[in-house]
Amino acid sequence: MTRNSRIPQIFNVVIVAQQGRLAYEALLFAASLRHSCPDFKGRLLIAEPQPGPLWDGDPRFANDTLRDALIDLGAEFIPFQSQHFGSAYPYGNKIEMLSALPAGEPFVFFDTDTLITGDLNDVPFDFDRPSASLRREGTWPEPQLYGPGYTGLWKSLYDKFDLDFASSLDLSQPDEYWRRYLYFNAGFFYYRCPREFGELFLRYALAVRDDPPVELCAQSFDPWLDQIVLPLVIHALGGGRDALPSGLLDGTVSCHYRFLPLLYARESDRAIKVLEAVTAPNRMKKLLKERDAIKRMVYQGRGAKVRVLFDQDNLPRREQAIRNRIKSNGFWMR
Repeated sequence: MTRNSRIPQIFNVVIVAQQGRLAYEALLFAASLRHSCPDFKGRLLIAEPQPGPLWDGDPRFANDTLRDALIDLGAEFIPFQSQHFGSAYPYGNKIEMLSALPAGEPFVFFDTDTLITGDLNDVPFDFDRPSASLRREGTWPEPQLYGPGYTGLWKSLYDKFDLDFASSLDLSQPDEYWRRYLYFNAGFFYYRCPREFGELFLRYALAVRDDPPVELCAQSFDPWLDQIVLPLVIHALGGGRDALPSGLLDGTVSCHYRFLPLLYARESDRAIKVLEAVTAPNRMKKLLKERDAIKRMVYQGRGAKVRVLFDQDNLPRREQAIRNRIKSNGFWMR
């Protein structure tokens, strides 16, 4: 059976959103999903943290019009309680929300700062073999001059959870080079059951945060904790770096842009066209203009000015260099 004749899989798409920037990103995400994947048969779930002692304020959507627009796009809001992270580590939302999702239903999680630019039905997910985004830089760990190297640091984590370290290595990469070690960006990940994935994710995250191996004494866990633990979870569940064909997610089907200035600086013409298409309807304009970065970048043309600063086929190798050029021209916005 060819890819085009394959029966589409049914799975849930999940994002986490709360008041502020993420709420507007959620609207862009939902609109891009409906635009680029009109035949998607699964559920679009928006996990929303609820107020509680771990939050400084109320994290829920403050804009009912925005919430209604998302519901009109077919989104379902799923409330969840923050019992371990909250304001102190908001990236923990993507760990804690998994316990509130439907058990036994395959899911794909995306960060809200993502556009769906192609048909998700074309992605041959094997939900028994989890994986995550390989669009990342070597942000963690940072080996110290007199401390363990990459091997010692990563092996300490695998040993802590009785996982086989050797089988996680990419032996095509040199020893002590960060790409040799299993490391993902948490911008997307997937599995056959969110509860099973989330239970392991939470257990590993709390164990690393509260009782790290001594080898990690000089390492920072904030904001990296989710990305430190994610490869351990994926490896433990039988997944890996080779579970998906390259070029689809973080390619033709999805675009994790991070911030709008970075989208205009480095992403594909296809991603720009999707952004322009989903932001064009009057109802979207009215809502999205409430967010200053979207108003200036998309509707007032600042994004186009950012784009001409770069040759998208010959970009600086590191993201920080891209950010610095945008900032030096006065165009950076979050």
